[in-house]
Amino acid sequence: MKKALKIAVSVISWIILILALIITILTFSADRNNGVSSLFGFIPMTVESDSMAPTFEKDDLIIDREIDDINTLQTDDVITFWTIINGQKVKNTHRIVEVKNVNGNISFITKGDNNDIRDSLEVYPADIIGVWNGLKIGGFGKVMNFLRTPTGFCICVIVPLLLFFLFELYKLIVVIVEIKRPAAAEIDEEEIKRKAIEEYIAEQKKKSENTENTDEEQKGE
Repeated sequence: MKKALKIAVSVISWIILILALIITILTFSADRNNGVSSLFGFIPMTVESDSMAPTFEKDDLIIDREIDDINTLQTDDVITFWTIINGQKVKNTHRIVEVKNVNGNISFITKGDNNDIRDSLEVYPADIIGVWNGLKIGGFGKVMNFLRTPTGFCICVIVPLLLFFLFELYKLIVVIVEIKRPAAAEIDEEEIKRKAIEEYIAEQKKKSENTENTDEEQKGE
């Protein structure tokens, strides 16, 4: 039972460590890439509005993948791209409703599934962040946003890492104690044997002296 519990705790600890490392990589990659996280070509994105409902909704987490060839994009693909909304440069995720090719210059017309009209600005290849791979996790976008804050990073990354290393340190100490314990027991056993031998020799010597004294007394008589 204890062994199974130790294995379970160890597995959970490693899972927490791996998750903490993934979060760390995503956080630092976002800082270096204008707020866009990327891990092995996959890009987690938090949905900021309901413009694509019911395909996905605000605060859902969707996973995009990086695009190697812009020519592979086609009508009905859902892409994430940089655009201007209310005078600010923001990320947006909408569906391609038309692909335009003017003298080899490609651009895309997009529209939100929940919107009545198309987006006013065309999307150019340089604006595109990634294409949605169809994976979404409902409501998990809030969690990702929290993890990117200093408080979330501390609670979900720093603290688990600290607990993991403390646990591993504890296991190391236990192993060292277990290794030393048999050695100490062996030393005690050797000491007991040595004392037993000394006592035996002393007893035999005493018996021998008593025998010699008895013989001398008998001769004297």
